[in-house]
Amino acid sequence: MARDYYEVLGVANDASGEEIKRAYRKLARELHPDLNPDPTAAEKFKEVTTAYETLSDDQKRRMYDLGFSGSTGSSGGFGFGGLGDFVDAFFGQTTQRGPRSRSRRGQDALIEIDLELAEAFSGITKDITVETAVVCPNCDGACTAPGTNPTTCSMCKGRGDVQTVQRSLLGQVVSSRPCPQCAGYGTVLTSPCADCAGEGRVRTRKTITAKIPAGVDNGTRIQLVGQGEVGPGGGESGDLYLEINLIPHNTFHRVGDDLQCVINLPMTAAILGTSFTLQTLEGDEEISIKPGTQSGTVLNLRGKGMPRVRRDSRGDLLIEILVATPTNLDAAQRKIIEELASLRNETAIEFKPEEITKSSFFGRLKDAFSR
Repeated sequence: MARDYYEVLGVANDASGEEIKRAYRKLARELHPDLNPDPTAAEKFKEVTTAYETLSDDQKRRMYDLGFSGSTGSSGGFGFGGLGDFVDAFFGQTTQRGPRSRSRRGQDALIEIDLELAEAFSGITKDITVETAVVCPNCDGACTAPGTNPTTCSMCKGRGDVQTVQRSLLGQVVSSRPCPQCAGYGTVLTSPCADCAGEGRVRTRKTITAKIPAGVDNGTRIQLVGQGEVGPGGGESGDLYLEINLIPHNTFHRVGDDLQCVINLPMTAAILGTSFTLQTLEGDEEISIKPGTQSGTVLNLRGKGMPRVRRDSRGDLLIEILVATPTNLDAAQRKIIEELASLRNETAIEFKPEEITKSSFFGRLKDAFSR
């Protein structure tokens, strides 16, 4: 017998529609196959969804509470897909559904893989070892021992369901339910495969070669069609999803498709100008610093950032220059600085606050708080 739908959702029999919706959303986040790799989560998710679809619909809920929906807490009850099934059953007519197949599609799987920023930049072909379900090599998915076949169920005669006549508040009702002897399959495994215990599949570890495109970001999901678990009865394989986790880089920080880095420049180099070689993710890049460069200056190297996934374009490389003010000067160095200050007439300076512009630090800070 099916579990009570109120019990499935964890709510009282007099729960409001909003309470039922909240309970369903909470359980759906816990059990959805894309978020929960547990093999039993998919079946639980289906059960929770069926319960919600019944209890969230006023008409279906009224019928359910009267005992016509498979509830263990009502007077007998039976499963129905809509009002038409109920009417057919009430007037002694039932729809022959036939036996269900042992072969079903396998579950999708989600695994997380770590990538270096350089691997995400260039793209990579990676071998991934996963624990999954594959077709049983002993019975080839047939579920029975080699040389044997399933036998027709003696209770339902191969139909997969049995009918019962019950009395309810509305009179005599003919109901149909899956055969308890064969679980609705119409056949019984008298000689199940010893290796897979009649499942048609076994668990093992296998290596999958995955092609990771250039430009993937943290949280990107890549779908590998047909690389998930083989279904019961040797059924169609589900899909495997790879979720990318980027390992932080020592030099570059990724923001969208742009790369950012910070260069600490000596004061003298900022004053006189200089050039240096920056080792980027694709090789060496010559960087020129103009004389008089100020701390906080950002150099934008267009098209030198991350590739955009499956597009012929790239982000930018942003280099922030921080001018390092020297400390712990010795006597000779201090004398030179003092002479420079004297030559520039900067020994006695009259300071006054400058206007806060949008480009200044406080201007950017003000804009951030005003949004």
